[in-house]
Amino acid sequence: MNFPKNFICVNRNMCNFEDYVSAPCLRRSFQLDSGVKKAKILVCGLGFYRLFVNGSEITKGPLAPYISAPDDMLYYDEYDCAEHLQQGENVIGVLLGNGMQNSFGGYVWDFEKAVWRSSPKVALRLTVETEDGQTCEIESDEQFLCRESGIYFDDLRCGEYFNAHQNPKGWTLPGFNTCGWLAAQKAEAPRGEARLCEAEPIAIEKELHPVAITKQQGGYLYDFGENNAGVCRLSIDGSPGQMVEMEHGEYLKDGNLLLNNIQFEPDGYVQKDIYVCNGEGIETYVPSFTYHGFRYVLVRGITEEQAQKSLLTYLVMHSDLKERGGFDCSDPTLNTLQTFTRRSTLANFYYFPTDCPHREKNGWTGDAALSAEHTLLNLAPDESYREWLRNVRKSQTEEGELPGIVPTGTWGYHSCGPAWDCVVTWLPYEMYRYRGDKAIVEENATTIFRYLDSLEKITDEDGLVRFGLGDWCPPAREPDGAPAPVALTSTLTVMDICKKAVFLFKLLGQEKRAEFAQSLYDSYYTAARRGLIDYKTMTALGDCQTSQAMALYYGLFTKAEEQQAFEVLVKQIHEADDHMDCGVLGARVIFHVLSRFGQSELAYRMITTPTFPSYGNWIARGATSLWECFQPEGGTVNSLNHHFFGDISGWFIQWLAGIQMNPDATDCNTVVIHPSFIPQLNHAHGFHIAPAGKVEVSWRRQEEGIFLDVTVPCKMKGYIELEAPYCFAPDEAGQQPCRKKPVATGEYLIVEQTQE
Repeated sequence: MNFPKNFICVNRNMCNFEDYVSAPCLRRSFQLDSGVKKAKILVCGLGFYRLFVNGSEITKGPLAPYISAPDDMLYYDEYDCAEHLQQGENVIGVLLGNGMQNSFGGYVWDFEKAVWRSSPKVALRLTVETEDGQTCEIESDEQFLCRESGIYFDDLRCGEYFNAHQNPKGWTLPGFNTCGWLAAQKAEAPRGEARLCEAEPIAIEKELHPVAITKQQGGYLYDFGENNAGVCRLSIDGSPGQMVEMEHGEYLKDGNLLLNNIQFEPDGYVQKDIYVCNGEGIETYVPSFTYHGFRYVLVRGITEEQAQKSLLTYLVMHSDLKERGGFDCSDPTLNTLQTFTRRSTLANFYYFPTDCPHREKNGWTGDAALSAEHTLLNLAPDESYREWLRNVRKSQTEEGELPGIVPTGTWGYHSCGPAWDCVVTWLPYEMYRYRGDKAIVEENATTIFRYLDSLEKITDEDGLVRFGLGDWCPPAREPDGAPAPVALTSTLTVMDICKKAVFLFKLLGQEKRAEFAQSLYDSYYTAARRGLIDYKTMTALGDCQTSQAMALYYGLFTKAEEQQAFEVLVKQIHEADDHMDCGVLGARVIFHVLSRFGQSELAYRMITTPTFPSYGNWIARGATSLWECFQPEGGTVNSLNHHFFGDISGWFIQWLAGIQMNPDATDCNTVVIHPSFIPQLNHAHGFHIAPAGKVEVSWRRQEEGIFLDVTVPCKMKGYIELEAPYCFAPDEAGQQPCRKKPVATGEYLIVEQTQE
């Protein structure tokens, strides 16, 4: 595609904390001598843009076009705008925000030092075919006129300040007086690869109204009842010059809003939006170039009369990911945790998975990897994953190294390790497993190979990898204070990367690469067997839940050793009073390991117990989303909206409902139905929409036994497998009790098989 590369800007001045520079308006008026037959606009607005044609906004959604390093990937959007054009005068209007182009609020990660940093700029081309057969083309150049907008400060992380007095009224409409407007200037074109953005756009999911308003801290605290992500729509009948300040947060202490748990920015710049009224009746304001993670908003500068529920409406936003799966059951705690997981996964999906919607908004690679499976089970992030992986590939160094966050400038290399780098293998693997997507494997194969080739640099003489962040966020410890040794967590993760790489390379017929990956796997496996197991007790190095669960999950123990090793894990759990003692790496695998060995009930108790540390404890303490850490009452409060502990949703669907899609990754239209009929549940229900259609499973207890309802598409293959002591009831033909049947739509009666 022939992308416009002629970028223009207002000037070279860049907004920062010391000097505010307003977001620019750019407009171009032009004449059409007849009606319009066809018309398209190609636009790249950096960092963000809003696009108007004759007063109508046609932008695909908030924060267009994407969030990327513009020297890596340069994103354009295309619009069909024929219906908005007319014979006579027409106007194209563009409003630009700082976004990633001038991400001064991301200074903690060196974004203010990025080589691409500049004032906002835009490249645009309008192509029109008129009804009389003429062709008209408008390209961004010095004929665009520009001036400052009412947005006098904007930053992706910090917020947006808007002065209604300064905003030109009607500037996107024909007939507007441009006296005092200046000609646009040429701007340097970014060096990134130009392409149309194919990621799902950001959209407003729902609107929330406040559930409570209280007077405090020199203002009014609005409580919206749930911790989510988005912005507020302000509607106010204000006086001229009245300044309304809105601070967004997720945490109260003694009833007062605190921001210290999400504060990386300087004082006064934490998720704050400001609106200055013009005093001309009811005014409505929605921030254009930022978003926040919050439950509460502290509003200052309003009167008691103005502090009504109608003042603020919470616009909950995220990438427009369609639902693809779900779970519910008879236990309110599990249903609540399923809701929390869905909420936090979406609140942290703005074009790609982020680590939190308030403090960082970064695309942490480890977070995305940990959440890949439960996200694919619940939602449809296919195009967003593919688009983000393009950025991941661009971020790889010539030596094969990957950063911990994408996008990035130079920050995040040489620090995170394999449990973060695995994203480049895990995402293509899971996309192939769940969607049969071979193309995404082909796109990333060379990146995977180059990463494998770089592993020698982080491998010690003993063949182990002792580099990386390790089991992040264990309960009641500092984030990096996990008992599981990094030598174990990183080496086992590298083993898994190599194993998946072998599979993916063979899938593509790349035998030489597969042989190389297999040789690496064999080497790490041998070293891990030699250095990470105490064979006297079958205990993995570290003697903790994470070490033991990861060693079992990633196949470090042989089949003959597994049962003894599993008994060690159960003993460790019992010693912790049946509580989990894992960070994110251990929590990702431990419940699956327990269920694989027939201990789903123990996993259920660990998840739901109301005492610390557990997911149930979060509910008992008033959570409305997944938290970053398991901290005791009175402990340090970190982010209260993270998704990387969200694989419990995957466990619900795979083990309680029993829907295990394509477990061997051989065919995405294969399913194993393997429900766990734990005594705490009277019924459970789950579904997943596979490429072949909807797979749905529900079971319920009745006097006769357990009724299992299964619905599968006609093309689906697989089997239904039951755990002892359950079996299929004998049918009228006298079939003997059994525990395994070919999968088929129908209702099955399940009974307990008694011992004779």
